[in-house]
Amino acid sequence: MDRKIILIIAIAGLFFIGPQQSFSQRQKVENLPMYDRQPRRYGFILAMTRMDFRIKPISNLNTKMFTNLQAKDISADSAMLMGVTSDPTFGFSVGIVGIQRLGNFFDLQLIPSLTFGERYLDYKILKFRKGEQELIDIRKNVPSTFVQFPLTVKYKSLRLSNFASYLIGGFSYNIDLASQAKKDSDQGQIQVKLYKNDISLELGFGFDFYFEWFKLGTEFKMSYGMFDMLKHEDNIYTDGIESMKSKIFQFSLTFE
Repeated sequence: MDRKIILIIAIAGLFFIGPQQSFSQRQKVENLPMYDRQPRRYGFILAMTRMDFRIKPISNLNTKMFTNLQAKDISADSAMLMGVTSDPTFGFSVGIVGIQRLGNFFDLQLIPSLTFGERYLDYKILKFRKGEQELIDIRKNVPSTFVQFPLTVKYKSLRLSNFASYLIGGFSYNIDLASQAKKDSDQGQIQVKLYKNDISLELGFGFDFYFEWFKLGTEFKMSYGMFDMLKHEDNIYTDGIESMKSKIFQFSLTFE
């Protein structure tokens, strides 16, 4: 199991086990005491994202020789891909929150969102030309603009005055509006392309704070893409990778 998933569950569990030990017993005035009993609630979300890839190279990566070199940035007779890594970057997301109450401890959430960001792929390539060899580094950027439709179940703790904690889990259907999969690359300028559609597993935890006029949620969430998003195009940048799946960390503020 991914260590980040274990960490999320462990941290969140601290707020479900013995919460009375963490907060004062002093009674406070409850804000919005009946708010969570409404059958439907709405709001909006602002989020910061950290976009990354989970890259699985081919098994014979360091022995496969590429001779069909189309890229201008690799002037060589042949080349070998020695390694490829992902360099994550930060982006942002905005969305609308729709919540259906399922009971005292459960809510169903649909949060259509628009997410902007990009990721970088760093390639280490050993090229051969006229009997000489040279190790070079090449970086490719992969921009993305996602329309996301996460559908999650929210499991809430007992409310302590104006505070509550929660866990979430579910799935999201994602559409990458910046996908270049159906477009041809410029001559000699090979672009790493992603397919347009993906489904991701959503896991996270958060905290709700009840104020006099609104409810604020702070949330930490991981999204793990389930599909190989890389379009393989018979070149050194794509055919040394067996699969490349999306991974996104998100910190969000929810206003209801």
